[in-house]
Amino acid sequence: MKKKATIDIQKLEVSASKLRAMAHPMRIAIIDLLTDNKKLTVTEIYETLNIEQAAASHHLNILKNKGLLDSKRNGKMIHYSLKTQVLSNIIDCINQCAIA
Repeated sequence: MKKKATIDIQKLEVSASKLRAMAHPMRIAIIDLLTDNKKLTVTEIYETLNIEQAAASHHLNILKNKGLLDSKRNGKMIHYSLKTQVLSNIIDCINQCAIA
């Protein structure tokens, strides 16, 4: 007989919070840009996505505050990267769902 998995409500709440942070088209685009261990500046991100700098900074801040992004200062520049490549797998899944 297969043992029923226990549900950790706290882990589910943390996961749901992170998924809510990702649940915006622009944030999904940012995560997609940062796949493959890329490190990009806010300038590279907003120019690539053709959005305003303030909008890019806003979305990056949300993703960083939810623990999805790392940032590292190098002089005046801050480079952003994914905290874990698992996020790119979630984006791949979303893209596959969009096809169906």
